[in-house]
Amino acid sequence: MNLDDYSKETLWRLLVDTVHTSVMYPSHKAYTRDTVLKETPEITPNELSQRLNMSIGAALVLLDELVNQQKTVP
Repeated sequence: MNLDDYSKETLWRLLVDTVHTSVMYPSHKAYTRDTVLKETPEITPNELSQRLNMSIGAALVLLDELVNQQKTVP
């Protein structure tokens, strides 16, 4: 999935800001990074949203952030 086109849109920025205000955001991000992606590196946003009982939009943001972080870490 290529989110580069979406990340330039105003609605994407609003979605990211909304997800970041969630109380569960830090723990969902840590669990996804430390557990889910190690078990299932190619997990889809739909699968992650079902697994963590969150919106697909939140799953998109989490996966986008974590994939971008992995790209910058040598």
